[in-house]
Amino acid sequence: MTSGSAHPELRAALMSAVAERAPKVDRDRVAACFDYAATAHADQRRSSGQPFVSHAVEVCRILLDLLEARMDTTLACATLLHDVAEDTSVTAQEIEKHWGREVASLVEGVTKLSSMHFDSREAAQAENFRKMLLSMSRDLRVIFIKLADRLHNMRTIEFLKREDKRQRIAMETRDIYAPLAHRLGMANIKRELEDLSLKVIDPDAYQELSQRIQAKKKEREAFLNRVMEQLRDALKAAGLKAEVNGRPKHFYSIYNKMGAGRALEEVYDLFGIRIITHTRNDCYRALGVVHDLFDPVADRFKDYIATPKSNMYQSLHTTVLTADGEMVEVQIRTWDMHRTAETGVAAHYVYKQGGHVDEELDKRLGGFVAEIAGWQRETDDDEYMDFLRTALHQEEVFVYTPRRELKRLAKGATPLDFAYLIHTEVGQKTVGARVNGELVPLRYELRNGDTVEIVTSAQAKPHEDWLKIARTAQARGKIRHWLRQRRLADSVALGKEMLEREMRRARLKITEEQLAKAAKEQECEDLERSTRAWARGRSRSPSCCAASFRKRRRSPSVSRRGRSRTRRPCASRRAACASRASTT
Repeated sequence: MTSGSAHPELRAALMSAVAERAPKVDRDRVAACFDYAATAHADQRRSSGQPFVSHAVEVCRILLDLLEARMDTTLACATLLHDVAEDTSVTAQEIEKHWGREVASLVEGVTKLSSMHFDSREAAQAENFRKMLLSMSRDLRVIFIKLADRLHNMRTIEFLKREDKRQRIAMETRDIYAPLAHRLGMANIKRELEDLSLKVIDPDAYQELSQRIQAKKKEREAFLNRVMEQLRDALKAAGLKAEVNGRPKHFYSIYNKMGAGRALEEVYDLFGIRIITHTRNDCYRALGVVHDLFDPVADRFKDYIATPKSNMYQSLHTTVLTADGEMVEVQIRTWDMHRTAETGVAAHYVYKQGGHVDEELDKRLGGFVAEIAGWQRETDDDEYMDFLRTALHQEEVFVYTPRRELKRLAKGATPLDFAYLIHTEVGQKTVGARVNGELVPLRYELRNGDTVEIVTSAQAKPHEDWLKIARTAQARGKIRHWLRQRRLADSVALGKEMLEREMRRARLKITEEQLAKAAKEQECEDLERSTRAWARGRSRSPSCCAASFRKRRRSPSVSRRGRSRTRRPCASRRAACASRASTT
């Protein structure tokens, strides 16, 4: 493929953004990638009428805003080429030949499995997410590209003509991509994805909400400005350097709270206040100033600095009652915490050779990236999407082991979930639990600050009812995996028992080698699969197998040279045959 200079305005805008935001990126190589992508997409247009390559440029600009100086040349190139393998005649092999294995690997990670046949859209969706998340567990840049790609697609979704397609994309965005962005701490992207999804899924509610909030905007802003001015004066008097600003709540969050039965007037944190300081110690000093100035609301204080969320979010949250009788939520954090709160994993991402995931970064994420790799082994396609939705949507509860080790679990988790979090073997041997020193049922819902001790027994084993008790995707996946393996083992044992019974009935003694040969004759890969098929009635019965061995026993023996040997008749029989022949 020859390079060209199509769309010079787009090219110039891209190169200007790269030079400004990511000075370490090789601009000549990025320019060459743009030309390559523009040529590959030369005859293609977006639904909006824009050149197809404009999408790749916008995705790259989103990542420049997200990563800034942490953007690397390989990621920039892969972003520009991310649709080439899927939407043009260019193959992955050609991309690798021109741009190297690392770029090709990233492109492959975000490319759908369009060449494979699936029985349903759900199966295809599950396998595409498996592929994407497995690629992400090897290289975080895959998910950066995919989230930026989805964000730009949602920004331009109104140009799609088919309503059913818009609805499907919006629901997938709300159910998978927005929670995934949240799980990685990328709050800016998460909020925009949720609001754009709501605009498509329930446009009437979105429009009504927008109008009602806009109607009270001036009044609310005037009130918040008075409160913020009071806070600025109080912080200055305390000798604290801090920035105080307003924090509007995004539409989807308000929509959810109203869906839970609350009127718009009862959602007191439509506009909150954020205080940003320079040090962790200043955060707690600022909290004291806030509580001295306004009365704190009981049970509305959360310290996410001492116990960060699993997406690395850190902040102090408090709700206070002003002199006007209004409740206001105040968030207090440092500038570093603020950067992490808005961009999450992207704030701490540092390029490593080959794009390998930083183990320390994954540890700060609560082992989420490593957990994703485990999902691939523990779930079938038919349950993968439910598993993914459950795992991504859960809020958190913080509990302790008897040794006072802090553990994070999904909100609503039970002692059984806690047991599987400690270790798979502990989970499978669980018979009971003590919470804060008292025996509780396994379905007890854990609360913040609980100390949990698991009671085990060597004779214990999982059973189907545990799937109704466990709440976390991790525990449910491990229980399902154990039950599946147990069913397979039971099928094998039953199949062998059926075969042995038929062999005894036929008075046959068969070696393992002969059984293995019989299994292959029945088009099973091995004896285990053959006996499992017998037990499930999906193959020839054991009696047929026994009959085939009887038939072999009756067949002529075979000489060492592979020829059949026939027994010669005795002399008297030969004479009788000769006499009959002469009479005839």
